[in-house]
Amino acid sequence: MPMNQTTPEATKAGNGKGLLIHAAGPLEQDALAGILRSAANARAALHPETGIEVVVQGPGVKLLAAGSPAAEAVSDARQLDVSILACGNSMRSAGLEEKDLTPDVGTVPAAIAHLAQRQRDGWAYARL
Repeated sequence: MPMNQTTPEATKAGNGKGLLIHAAGPLEQDALAGILRSAANARAALHPETGIEVVVQGPGVKLLAAGSPAAEAVSDARQLDVSILACGNSMRSAGLEEKDLTPDVGTVPAAIAHLAQRQRDGWAYARL
């Protein structure tokens, strides 16, 4: 998947709107798992066609690598139709390439630009 694309689920919201969860900074495995549980709770409470994205920015992108301790939590969230996106700039800083990511994790070139675009599109924003 090219660095400028998100997963297809991220853009399928029936009304073009959704919930964007921003996970930034040096995340620990438990913190990311908690963020993904919050996304799963949102999935259960919101309309099924509402897009839900978790954008990971900063050193926490390392937890999105295949084989990381958080891989199971990532897989569980993906099964609930939550899109998980890694910041391309953060990946470069962490020495990661797309091929290093857990399957079904998407990417965006720059988390901040993606956040701004989603907000312009009417998506709700939460930083966890």
